[in-house]
Amino acid sequence: MKFLKIILLLILFIVLALVSTNYWIIYKAQDHVYTKISDLPKNKIGLLLGTSKYVAKGQINHYYTYRIDAAVALFKAGKIDIILISGDNGNEYYDEPTTFKNDLMKRGIPEKRIVLDFAGFRTLDSVVRAKEVFGQDAFTIISQKFHNERAIYLAKNFNIDAIAYNARDVDNRYGLKTRAREYLARVKACIDVLFNVQPKYLGEKLKIE
Repeated sequence: MKFLKIILLLILFIVLALVSTNYWIIYKAQDHVYTKISDLPKNKIGLLLGTSKYVAKGQINHYYTYRIDAAVALFKAGKIDIILISGDNGNEYYDEPTTFKNDLMKRGIPEKRIVLDFAGFRTLDSVVRAKEVFGQDAFTIISQKFHNERAIYLAKNFNIDAIAYNARDVDNRYGLKTRAREYLARVKACIDVLFNVQPKYLGEKLKIE
């Protein structure tokens, strides 16, 4: 019986941690995320957060498509001048930044207006590298709202003046697994902030002028 109580208390603690970190990140980001382009202040740089183009069954990833749409819309509206694509390039067969670049160019974005960050292994890395490697203290993050909120939370911790534009989200059924993982990602983000975790890799500075 005592063991059962311990298990129940542990479960309760985990649930409280998930819920509290979720709402804490929403609260910290609420004044910095935008859904309407007309309300969005202009920034020179749009930080486009990477994701895979395809899902496990070989179908196009809707998160990817909608982020492309959002980046193109911001560029054409004059809300950003340069798109910094930050994603994973962990091996020769997986290259998020280049894939994004190719599709952006097909949509009319000039190549000279696209910069690639191949070491955006996770959101913290992407946000911090935009400042420390590419020399940007202010920029517009482009992803879905749930992802933007976490990115803004991390940016604020590193004294970055970031705002975010919310790309179209996917329906609840399609994004159920992603939403579930996001709760864990938010706990991890809070832990990273608590222990001042730094990006996996920085390297030489490549300031965007």
